[in-house]
Amino acid sequence: MRTISTCLALTIVVALTTLSSSPARAGDADVIAVRTKRTAPDVYDFAVTVRSKDTGWQRYADRLEAVGPDGAVIASRNLDHPHDDEQPFTRDISGVRVKGTANIVIRVHFKPSGFDGSTATVVLPRDAS
Repeated sequence: MRTISTCLALTIVVALTTLSSSPARAGDADVIAVRTKRTAPDVYDFAVTVRSKDTGWQRYADRLEAVGPDGAVIASRNLDHPHDDEQPFTRDISGVRVKGTANIVIRVHFKPSGFDGSTATVVLPRDAS
């Protein structure tokens, strides 16, 4: 009987740990949508929608980044003010030159906690639109 109780308790702990570390967990700033448009060969525009817990100048989403598969930042856009009265909000990263990869990651930086939120992996369109 004691072994069954111990196994059940361990199973519950593992299940709760798995749920709490789920990538769907919201951070201080999350990328919730990305619209992508190819504007020229190897050049893309991204309309990034963010939901963030902005509360003023000390706590706000302050930068968007497009990151390649090697972790290198391909492009970034500074967000010059808090968006505490505009949630969610959409901002563009335009004219991003991407060559040699089929997808990139879009992420948002939150001041002061960093990159703790959800990201979006974007499959780059190959047709000109």
